[in-house]
Amino acid sequence: MLKAPFFDPNKTYYQNWEEGPFNGFADGVVVPVPAEAKFNFFGHHINYPLGIPAGPLLNGAFVRAALDKGFDVPVHKTVRSKTHPCNEWPNVLGADIPGDLTLEMAQKPIVVRNEYKEPLSITNSFGNPSYEPEVWMEDLMKSISHAKRGQLVMCSFEGTKREGMTSEEYVQDWADGMGMLVQAGVQVVEANFSCPNEGAAQLLCFDVPKVKLVAEAIKNKIGDTPLVIKIAYFGEAELRELVKETGNIVDGYSAINTIPAPVVNPDGSQALPGAHRVKSGICGHAVKWAGLDMVRRLKALKDEFSMGYTIIGCGGVTVPADFKEYRDAGADVVMTATGAMWNPYLAQEIKAAYPNA
Repeated sequence: MLKAPFFDPNKTYYQNWEEGPFNGFADGVVVPVPAEAKFNFFGHHINYPLGIPAGPLLNGAFVRAALDKGFDVPVHKTVRSKTHPCNEWPNVLGADIPGDLTLEMAQKPIVVRNEYKEPLSITNSFGNPSYEPEVWMEDLMKSISHAKRGQLVMCSFEGTKREGMTSEEYVQDWADGMGMLVQAGVQVVEANFSCPNEGAAQLLCFDVPKVKLVAEAIKNKIGDTPLVIKIAYFGEAELRELVKETGNIVDGYSAINTIPAPVVNPDGSQALPGAHRVKSGICGHAVKWAGLDMVRRLKALKDEFSMGYTIIGCGGVTVPADFKEYRDAGADVVMTATGAMWNPYLAQEIKAAYPNA
């Protein structure tokens, strides 16, 4: 039976930001840290290779709760260089998908509703909202100081192409924003290339030359601070090109985010208001196959090209066995978003089931 989620889908993003987290994340229970942090993550000793990816951890209150519950590598939700509004409510709905969401299935409408059942899959559509940097930088610093021994707080950033901005200014927005993360004390940063960056449909991660250009600008700005890039599901040839062109620039890949699909109400009408929201990302159990496939291929390419990048696997980790599948596939760190949202004690369950990861 599903527990109540720590993000309340019946409230807006702003209500969750101000009032959350809820339910299990708000029970005040702090999981003790182990005697030894025996895993390595970019040279940092961590307690366990498990975290929550950018998405459900809206602010410092959510990040600190994740740390308290034993998610040792939480990622603060994607932020921007200026204030950016959230998509209109609703932002999270349950998806009626009993098995895998194949790429062919994702071309057809998926029924979504304000109901959640196992196997758990959802759609989420926020648009990567952001408060001004003065707010989120202070939030980050508080979260970083809250981390216990063996824990590391990451943060995700998205560059924003605004009206009148040149291509050079857009790239600089990425670099300057990532620099702000480092300034706030983030020791491993993430560039969110897996959400629409230019228009409602195009994902930056599929534009390999631009990914390379932006990644180089970010690395020139942040120096030795490890850079992870968040990517979507790629075809065979496309992923090979991405890794070949960027695997010696970036320090890690995080895959996957979601699989986009048209989402409709049970009566067939558009589920999410707004012309740009006919499609929405599907996450949870239905996309686990895609995350695992990407991790396996990233590991194979890493070995083939003799590269040293780190692999973060995410997508569909809702029970402890899912974590083990990702580790066996080659993930250095595994992350769970939907699973953690509905089960704040998932980290404890995973650690109990696989104490040696």
